[in-house]
Amino acid sequence: MIKPVLQNELFLADVSAAREDFEHFHLWWLGQSGFLLQWQGKHLLFDPYLSDSLTRKYANSDKPHARMTERVLAPESLNFIDAVTSSHNHTDHFDADTLVPLLRSNPKMELVVPEANLEFVADRLKVRIDLPRGLDAGQFASVGPFKIHAVPSAHEQLEKDANGRHRFLGYVVEFGYRFVYHSGDTVLYDGMVEGLRHWPIDVALLPINGRLPERRVQGNLWGREAAQLAKDIGARLVIPCHYEMFEFNTATPDEFVTGCIHLDQPHQVLRAGERWSSAELR
Repeated sequence: MIKPVLQNELFLADVSAAREDFEHFHLWWLGQSGFLLQWQGKHLLFDPYLSDSLTRKYANSDKPHARMTERVLAPESLNFIDAVTSSHNHTDHFDADTLVPLLRSNPKMELVVPEANLEFVADRLKVRIDLPRGLDAGQFASVGPFKIHAVPSAHEQLEKDANGRHRFLGYVVEFGYRFVYHSGDTVLYDGMVEGLRHWPIDVALLPINGRLPERRVQGNLWGREAAQLAKDIGARLVIPCHYEMFEFNTATPDEFVTGCIHLDQPHQVLRAGERWSSAELR
């Protein structure tokens, strides 16, 4: 099994040390689509999956979710979180075994989710329906220094509920003069590039595991598509995700890296538990 670069106490020590740097923002990959964003002592989590709930759920099925990478840390140890986002209801992006301990450790934490999913979220977490902050595409929520803009995602198509609200979202997080885009699960769709070019995106966090029918799960961008999307939206840097978590649904970053090199698109491949800092932006 893949061992994270930093785990548990060492990971937390690195987060603590980074707080001394108020000039730059910092990102840590937590595995799958999970990232921790830190800026000026404030912290936002994107789509954290920090449990073995899916491995347990599918242990005796014909679709086992065998882990490839060890957990970076227990969710309850992250007791300094200001906001957490969930892009959609799939468990590796909305995990009660991660979010319930987070809420207990961070009673003032804001949970931002698609408005179309509010009832599901409240039921799964056993919380009041007015506790999560629901957004639809084109709306935003402000949490501390973070302005969280909701944008559509297509997994594998754009889906709306009966009220016309998007079930799958990405988020562009604005803080200071910086912008980080977390797509959640997505493929390309008409108008995606034009919509995202509205923001001067510093870092795009994009899935690269692709889509194969034999996996029997909804798919994502291929590595070459993620590279091209980052180039088309003018991202200053792109970081891949959604791989090396489950044996049946993964990819290598090779195609992504080759695509970025061909396009002259700045990129960074992280290992689980590894930090990237905006001081590295060129």
